[in-house]
Amino acid sequence: MNQQRIIALKKPGYLAFLIVPLLPLISYHLGKLAQQPGLFAWLTVFFVFGVIPLADFLIGQDPSNPTPEQMPALEEDRWYRYLVLSCVPLMTIVLVWGGVVFVSSDLSVVGKLGWALSIGIVSGVLAINGSHELIHKSSKLEQFGGGFLLSLVCYAGFKVEHVRGHHVNVSTPLDASSSHLNQSLYHFLPRAWFHNCRNAWRLEADRLQYRGHSAWGWHNELVWWYSISLFIAAGFYFFLGWPGLAFFVFQAFAAILFLEIVNYLEHYGLQRKRLENGRYERTTHLHSWNSNFLLTNLLLFQLQRHSDHHENPRRAYQLLRHYEQSPQLPAGYASMMLLALIPPLWRKIMNPRVEAFNQQLAKQGA
Repeated sequence: MNQQRIIALKKPGYLAFLIVPLLPLISYHLGKLAQQPGLFAWLTVFFVFGVIPLADFLIGQDPSNPTPEQMPALEEDRWYRYLVLSCVPLMTIVLVWGGVVFVSSDLSVVGKLGWALSIGIVSGVLAINGSHELIHKSSKLEQFGGGFLLSLVCYAGFKVEHVRGHHVNVSTPLDASSSHLNQSLYHFLPRAWFHNCRNAWRLEADRLQYRGHSAWGWHNELVWWYSISLFIAAGFYFFLGWPGLAFFVFQAFAAILFLEIVNYLEHYGLQRKRLENGRYERTTHLHSWNSNFLLTNLLLFQLQRHSDHHENPRRAYQLLRHYEQSPQLPAGYASMMLLALIPPLWRKIMNPRVEAFNQQLAKQGA
């Protein structure tokens, strides 16, 4: 298909992100109709990690890039902005409704696990991925929307650490969100979580100290966002009891887990060179893994075009570009997340790609 035709179709195509929050609603009603609520509680998990990877390969990849002439109009089109902002009310509704279903439906323990995990997947797409787009923007509305979404999954530190930490130190030993060659996912996860939480607080404390404020006051945005998380958790407990609170905590844990698994695969084995002055070379599209599978890019606001995102952090998702020189993942994110769960298989597939890419850079003198 003509590349410019693909770009035109992608505008309404971004509505595909609604598929994920609609899946629990569909599974809920199918479960009632079939009188198998516990079985259908797992439908979202099966669809995201079974159907979407298959559909990615069937639909194929999208190498299209907007032309310089198209970019100003795309950037000014509010449609793209409103789509991401809609994640805020949508996520709030899904979370509250999901909690009510969790405590009121006649689900077995296995069914409840599937349901909470399904809502966690929605949180990963709407709260985590939506906030990722918003926190890179400068407007107060989008900054608030990003912070609130992260409060729904108790991970407000991402708002600080991702922008001021990860984007500064990506693909260096200083960044816990950049996995190194031969590091397993299970070694990466606790280190990433601990470092990112600690570093978020340190970065915010340093900012406040520079401005003459205490890190423990209301000037600290993390205090605000985590207070909102506590308020929401208290609301789940007050209205839905201990089961409601357990649901809220579990979906947050699942969303954070999905985020850190994605972090693991986005920079695996890639390194920026250290210069003679002790600093690292500038971040470019050579320091993140890219993936052009069309369906997942529509579902995730082109998060998979991560190479361009790190080279141009403020570039809106509809403008992100594909670079032939960037390292390419062999599949979309859902497939790669499953692969990362099996370290020997992950290394068998990814290590040769890392080595081949490094050899290519060496030949080019990059």
